[in-house]
Amino acid sequence: MTVIKQESGQDGPGDGTGTPGGDDGYVPSQRRIEREAYKRARARRATAIAAFSTLVTAVVLYLIVVNAPGWPRTKETFFNGQYAREALPKVLEGLWLNVRLLLVCGAAVLVLGMLIAVARTLKGPAFFPLRVLAAAYTDFFRGLPLIINLMIVVLGVPALRLQGVTVDPVLLGGTALTLTYSAYVAEVFRAGIESVHPSQRAAARSLGLTKRQALRHVVLPQAVRRQVPPLLNDLVSLQKDTGLVSIGGAVDAVRAADIIVGRSLNYTPYIIAGLVFVALTIPMTRFTDWVTARMDRRRAQGGTL
Repeated sequence: MTVIKQESGQDGPGDGTGTPGGDDGYVPSQRRIEREAYKRARARRATAIAAFSTLVTAVVLYLIVVNAPGWPRTKETFFNGQYAREALPKVLEGLWLNVRLLLVCGAAVLVLGMLIAVARTLKGPAFFPLRVLAAAYTDFFRGLPLIINLMIVVLGVPALRLQGVTVDPVLLGGTALTLTYSAYVAEVFRAGIESVHPSQRAAARSLGLTKRQALRHVVLPQAVRRQVPPLLNDLVSLQKDTGLVSIGGAVDAVRAADIIVGRSLNYTPYIIAGLVFVALTIPMTRFTDWVTARMDRRRAQGGTL
């Protein structure tokens, strides 16, 4: 790169921030100017091609759908504006239940998952029964389909008629969600704990920390920080699966749509409920992608995870 220095006291047209012609005297070479112009031209060309190909794909898919033999009937059954306007307020009202379930179950899942992960990583023969129970818990609930778990808890617990045990489908459904997702989150936490190099524990012990203090102040902070992206992905999945509590009769967004469908025999409310969940999920998904990319950049630069 060719660098030209202006004489002291000569003012350039810039503002002194390192831009071409600034007060610091830096002037980029002609080759760099041409290279930057070429990069901008390529970026504009790539954007134009992407926009054109997207438009062509959308037009082709639209023509295929609207020219299908059954499109008029499908449009009336799944994309009816009248039922969409009727369903939207009720679906949004039921969505508040899904949001509350996400907040409460998400917190419970993180706490229970962390406890199970710590139990699985405890060393020594005295903790063998605890490790076995934690491993059995994660293996069982990761293998059990969530829908079956919900049916067992929501429908089976009330059938036992246990004194003092709630029969509220919302609480029972939240319990089933917590049981299943805590098993997944426990494995995420355990992977993070085991990814911390043993030298970190050794260094903490050499500074006078006990095993518990080393785990709390050294190992767990690093483990959690490394596992933020997969944890956010699990919360995104939990956000969607809160709609399954409707199988017990809880009136959430899905159940509100189901009530209208049962009365009208029109499936447009399901489309509305699905779009509402998508709109609720997209921000969390994009945030997860941003966090993942940020951590990847820091890792590539050798920064702290």
